[in-house]
Amino acid sequence: MTSSNPPPSLRFLFDAQHRASRAQPVVPLAVRRERLLKIRALLDAHGAALARAVQADFGVRSAQLTEIADLFVLRTLLAGLLKNLPRWMKPVKVRTPLYLQPARAWLQRQPLGVVGVISPWNYPLQLSLGPVITALAAGNRVMLKPSELTPQTSALLAELTGQRFAPDELCVVQGEGRVAAEFAGLPFDHLFFTGSTAIGRKVAEAAAANLTPTTLELGGKSPCLLDASCELAAAALKIAHGKLLNAGQTCIAPDYVLLPRGCEAAFGEAFAKAVASLFPAIEGNPDYAAIISPRHHERLRALLAQAEGQGARLQVVNPGANAAGGESRQMAPVLVFGLAPDARLLNEEIFGPILPVLPYDSLDEAIGYINARPRPLALYWFGTDKAARDQVLARTVSGGVTVNDTLMHIAHPRLPFGGVGESGWGAYHGETGFLRLTQQKPVLVQSKWARGDLLYPPYGRRFEQVMELLKRLV
Repeated sequence: MTSSNPPPSLRFLFDAQHRASRAQPVVPLAVRRERLLKIRALLDAHGAALARAVQADFGVRSAQLTEIADLFVLRTLLAGLLKNLPRWMKPVKVRTPLYLQPARAWLQRQPLGVVGVISPWNYPLQLSLGPVITALAAGNRVMLKPSELTPQTSALLAELTGQRFAPDELCVVQGEGRVAAEFAGLPFDHLFFTGSTAIGRKVAEAAAANLTPTTLELGGKSPCLLDASCELAAAALKIAHGKLLNAGQTCIAPDYVLLPRGCEAAFGEAFAKAVASLFPAIEGNPDYAAIISPRHHERLRALLAQAEGQGARLQVVNPGANAAGGESRQMAPVLVFGLAPDARLLNEEIFGPILPVLPYDSLDEAIGYINARPRPLALYWFGTDKAARDQVLARTVSGGVTVNDTLMHIAHPRLPFGGVGESGWGAYHGETGFLRLTQQKPVLVQSKWARGDLLYPPYGRRFEQVMELLKRLV
């Protein structure tokens, strides 16, 4: 299904899932497990084919990168859900305060109903099936709208899920912007979006018309803050890996580096050595992903041209004999020094292998720079000075933090992943994701011995005495 050949009706698909969800408000553990096991079997049987589809969509993207960044993450998510689901589904007892006793109370965990998922192109398996798997574990029906920029991956996902799931359980809707806009306007019980902040605003606006709650996993200017106590070579290697994984097309990739003034040249040298060790060549190297499209490649070139035109210095890091130039979309890494404050590189999410380097004179200055900007999706700190580390952790707010590495907090299955402020709202992974897509219904069962009638009108002396007693109990 494409925008020129749309599905018979998005509303028809939604209505089928809506009816099915209302007809089966209780979704047993066995049904949820069966759905998760279908996804696991799909990945086991067709992981290689899915990786080839991703490779075809990108032009250059190794199967190994898809395995570690997409498929392995999904397998760990599935394993955790299958292990913990029986416990997470159980009602949670809630202690009842003395003044309400002998009533009993608990939280009853129920599916929301129908969850919509709009996923991006950069990790087209992990960021589509991850929310889908979580929603299925929570007992929901799911409609998935993957990115039109990865058409072969999206088509294969639609085919493979269609072979295993009824459309009123899980369906994949393909199409371009018009279809995505119509999709976002459906009255889902929850809408899960991963993508840019600009599109996230439009999704939130469309969802608001139906009072649909949303989870928005957006982007952000994620800083790397190098303390004076850090070892530059080790930090540069980890920053290079985090920045250049998927050629920088990662929502939590380091977006800029803050380092003590005077260390710029040493960092540039260390970063170049790190890149050479990771990618002995750029163009033609299957381990180094291509930029997703000519349009995105041209946008990155324009960012560099504007910065250079304002006087910035570019350090192109190209360890291979063949430069990544011409029409190749395997873009060489670039460090950028001496940026003007209004440079687009400092004010737009980069989403490519370009890394601005900014010097600072004091920790207060570095923290102030971060805090003067929208709250980032991730923050990375490098060093051995625990007091300085704790200052940064206490005085900055971000979606997540990794200390002395990059990206790794997203790989921890028990840590919630999500943004804050302009980098998004809501979090998922593990139990946090399960609860995000679950209705925790509060239930209070009153006892026949209850004396709530002591607080009924008409109010008088007895009411005053009871209230005085209650005030002493709380």
